[in-house]
Amino acid sequence: MQLDKVVAYHKALADPTRIKILILLSEGELNGQVLAEKLGVSPATITHHAAKLREASLINERREKNTIFFSLNHYFIKNSATAATELIYKNTSTKGGTDVLEDDKNKRLQQSVVKNFFTLDNKLKHIPAQLKKKLIVLEHLVSKLEKGRKYSEKEINAFIKSYHEDFATIRREFIMHQFMFREHEIYELNPPEMWAKWENLA
Repeated sequence: MQLDKVVAYHKALADPTRIKILILLSEGELNGQVLAEKLGVSPATITHHAAKLREASLINERREKNTIFFSLNHYFIKNSATAATELIYKNTSTKGGTDVLEDDKNKRLQQSVVKNFFTLDNKLKHIPAQLKKKLIVLEHLVSKLEKGRKYSEKEINAFIKSYHEDFATIRREFIMHQFMFREHEIYELNPPEMWAKWENLA
């Protein structure tokens, strides 16, 4: 799961009223008026918190005439519950490290991919179809960004366009493969430990 979705999930849970709403909905679908009565709050309060839960994909909504019914998004809740743990520990290994020969092999592959997919003036010829080569290309690109700097979407688009015209696809790939974190249209590099690893791919 992408980092921004994990953050959105935990932000949505960071309120006692929203937790209570989810607990009540675990027993089945309820409308806003019933939730308000059970929690002793106003319907407007329920509307506010339901919007936050919906944005994080934690609940579903169904309208029946003038009444809105809420229900849990079971699939997303169950998957998100373990996503943070998996994200934190995904790079740990019982082997303890890669040997020198493997490091050398990967370095040569990396150099070969960069040479084959980039022109002499450092323009990306095309986005590789193979995942392993694509990750190497993406890693090469993000290595040109400044660590700790916050980029606007316009700045990221301009950066990518200096290498390749399809900035929308590459920007999306940066997020999908954890090279970058996005929040409110602001982009920032993730620590390299979080980047998708190409070294062990076939």
